[in-house]
Amino acid sequence: MSSNTKQRILLVDDEPDITFALSIGLEDNGFVVNAFNDPLFALQSFKDKKEGSFALALIDIKMPKMNGFELYNEIRKIDDKVPVCFITAFDIEEQDVECLIRKPIVIGDLVKRVRAKIQG
Repeated sequence: MSSNTKQRILLVDDEPDITFALSIGLEDNGFVVNAFNDPLFALQSFKDKKEGSFALALIDIKMPKMNGFELYNEIRKIDDKVPVCFITAFDIEEQDVECLIRKPIVIGDLVKRVRAKIQG
């Protein structure tokens, strides 16, 4: 991906204040954010995009209708290469997931983690 191309992030969290704040922080640092408060809407949007259109998915673990792990599994059926980071305020074992970002989230730390995860 060229340095002039903005990287697209899928952000899913059931709390609108969180998606708003994280979207602003990520967009201020050069990312394009598709934010959703409903995991089912996020999944439909992911299906509608072509494979490889997202550089990263940021997914809250605890959400109504579909939890973050269920959403992750559905995303993997569509695109098994997109990097995924989970977001949580709850205690879970970090070795259980490939990438975990704990709330409350400091934007500067989030941007560093997102860039590192995208670059591999």
